[in-house]
Amino acid sequence: MRNALVKVLGLLCVIYGISMLPPIAVSLIYADGCAVQFLSIGLAAVVFGSIMVLVGPPTDPHLPSRGGFLIVAAAWFFLSLVGAVPFMLIGKLDVASAIFETASGFTTTGATAIVGLDYLPRSLLFYRQQIQWLGGIGVVVAAIALMPMLGIGGMQLMKAETTGPAKSDKLRPRIMHTAQALWRLYLFLTIACALCFWLAGMPAFDSIAHSFATVSTGGFAIYDASFQYYQSPQIEAVAIVFMLLGSLNFALHFRAWSQLSVEPYTSNSEARAFLLTVFAVTVFVTAELFLETDVTLSHAFRVSIFEVVSVITTTGFTLDDFSVWPTLLPVLLIFISFIGGCAGSTAGGMKVIRFQIMTRQAGIEMQRLIHPRLVRPLRIGPDIVDDSVVRAVWAFFTVYTFVFVVLMLAMMWFGLDQISAFSAVATCINNMGPGLGEVAWNFDTVSDPIKYIGAFACILGRLEVLTIFLLFTPDFWRG
Repeated sequence: MRNALVKVLGLLCVIYGISMLPPIAVSLIYADGCAVQFLSIGLAAVVFGSIMVLVGPPTDPHLPSRGGFLIVAAAWFFLSLVGAVPFMLIGKLDVASAIFETASGFTTTGATAIVGLDYLPRSLLFYRQQIQWLGGIGVVVAAIALMPMLGIGGMQLMKAETTGPAKSDKLRPRIMHTAQALWRLYLFLTIACALCFWLAGMPAFDSIAHSFATVSTGGFAIYDASFQYYQSPQIEAVAIVFMLLGSLNFALHFRAWSQLSVEPYTSNSEARAFLLTVFAVTVFVTAELFLETDVTLSHAFRVSIFEVVSVITTTGFTLDDFSVWPTLLPVLLIFISFIGGCAGSTAGGMKVIRFQIMTRQAGIEMQRLIHPRLVRPLRIGPDIVDDSVVRAVWAFFTVYTFVFVVLMLAMMWFGLDQISAFSAVATCINNMGPGLGEVAWNFDTVSDPIKYIGAFACILGRLEVLTIFLLFTPDFWRG
């Protein structure tokens, strides 16, 4: 397992080094003077990664299940450290801020510790957007397609990396082909998003940069004002559509593409529940804004649908400062980030399917209080959910709640007030972005320990808590 870990981290280091080519090109095009620095970082990463891959000892092609979890967790921490180098050398961030920014980017959280985005070099802005795009589908999934070359199986990595309670579904018979299919879909959606942004009026550079953050549901913007900068309903509409697409199960996209039909979306109960939730919350928020403020109905709907979609998909773009909205709306939006998108998507949160399972299981248990001998299987759509999946969902919820409380108390210990600490943990562990209180716009003013805790929470959320939590159990290391 240790040998496999060395080779995978080496491969990811090489991929990371190669990914410096686009920022180098952007630097040359815009003459911002950062090309040499990106080139140096890229060459160092390629050389170091190649040494790890080539010099490392041979590996067992049958990677144990626990090895997959360890490798995936190590990969995200490794990338969060390596990826911080450009922010420190070029962006002049301190270590804590650079690590937080990188972890937030790779995990598609979108929370930022940078103020003054409008004045950053274009190449660094592009790099910042790019790490979200790479993290959206999972850098590890990119490596899976190359695993056979290293003599390492990829299915265990895929299970550890993908989101949702059912992790054994494969789009193609071979895991390498599954990874390739996912990347093709992801690339197609990104190109389509960039083209639509450009047609809606965005400059070319902005279109590409924001397509990275939209399809990945990452939420990094290239201006401090986020989407307020453009003041364009057309651009906002494009963002809404592709945020929703990014938060739907990519297996549905694959089947819809293969069948040239929308039937996979309409027949999927999770997708229907997700879209119905978006609709219901948007109607409620629109009504509250219209009744409690002096805005017009059309403006209330415009900002409501954008913010609701941005939050529930855990993208984190902003069109308005929802932290100052009236009554219960700010807390409501934080709460819907816990729902997140669909399993198998780039979105964060706990996933709609888990809430469906828990809600229906709770209903069955209440019926059993009345009819103790009741035998009723739990169904999602036409399918019966296996008891092992139900137990796994409740285990996830228990661990998630425990970790959330611990992280919130830790942030309060280091100086955040209750509201700021609650929303900071929520925004990081749900991979969402904006919060409330001190972290309503960014994490610039919080202390270094809070930034480290936030970075850790981002990775916990990206790997859905259990992957990391397993590493702290004695049984994992005895196996």
